[in-house]
Amino acid sequence: MYDGVKAMIEAEKALRPKPAETVCGSHLKKPEDIVGFPIFPEGTKSLLSKHLTRDVWEKLKDAKDEQGVSFKQCILSGCQNTDSGIGCYAGSHAGYTQFADLFDPVIKSYHGHDKEALHVSDMDYEKL
Repeated sequence: MYDGVKAMIEAEKALRPKPAETVCGSHLKKPEDIVGFPIFPEGTKSLLSKHLTRDVWEKLKDAKDEQGVSFKQCILSGCQNTDSGIGCYAGSHAGYTQFADLFDPVIKSYHGHDKEALHVSDMDYEKL
């Protein structure tokens, strides 16, 4: 009897809807083609593929910045071009704030500093 119940439970689990996923590649033509969490081919090394987690996806997938640029627009290029080094691009200055959950770790990986770091310029030519 136990084996029968266990089999029924497993069969029921198999019928549950799976989270939507989108296989990345050049077949993606517009942001709306990204209908679920982007799945990158094995060996993809872009910063997008490294830092886009399911949690970040769930939080931002339907978001737009104040200029109307969608999160999916920001990641489309990297989802299309899986050989990209970075793979995500802010469509406006506001995107860096609106989509900080993705952009902050990407920028840290690329530039090697946190968002709190200050850029200090010394333009005193006489010191040279």
